Amino acid sequence: MRDDEARLLSRRRVYEGRLLKIDLDDVELPGGRRATLETIRHPGAAAALPFLEDGEVILIRQYRHAVGGTILEIPAGKLDRPGEPPDRCAAREVEEEVGVRPGRLVPLGSILTTPGFTDEVIWLFEAHDLVPAATNHDADEVIEPVTMPFGEAVEAVADGRIRDAKSVAAILAAAIRRR
Repeated sequence: MRDDEARLLSRRRVYEGRLLKIDLDDVELPGGRRATLETIRHPGAAAALPFLEDGEVILIRQYRHAVGGTILEIPAGKLDRPGEPPDRCAAREVEEEVGVRPGRLVPLGSILTTPGFTDEVIWLFEAHDLVPAATNHDADEVIEPVTMPFGEAVEAVADGRIRDAKSVAAILAAAIRRR
């Protein structure tokens, strides 16, 4: 065991649902203290920022019950198919949520969404060479595509119109990539 790792003493699954699982882990922390930690287990997700040929991007305005309204974000979804690679998931979500199929994805890295209580990782991509396709929204999705210049999306991050973490990270990573 490394000095910066905890040692798992026991694990008890206290909830298992469609989206996530919750475990109570008894651990020995680095330094020897013991604690019981709640951890939300998530299968991971992928997200992509679709770029049109003229430099505009397609975002989505989506109703999110947990935050009590609609937010502006990039298309994303969980890795819910066994063995599904993140790039395939990202392409599938862009098609299902926006109605365009990416011909090319550019990796932007990955983020840990909220490492204080979940193991969720989201892989981020730019989506390019888009071709029209049919949308296929899930029954619990209320989505409206929104097109805007990339520079406006960056400004929307700066002024707080875009607060969703995966979207903020992807837009800023894409902006840095363009420097």
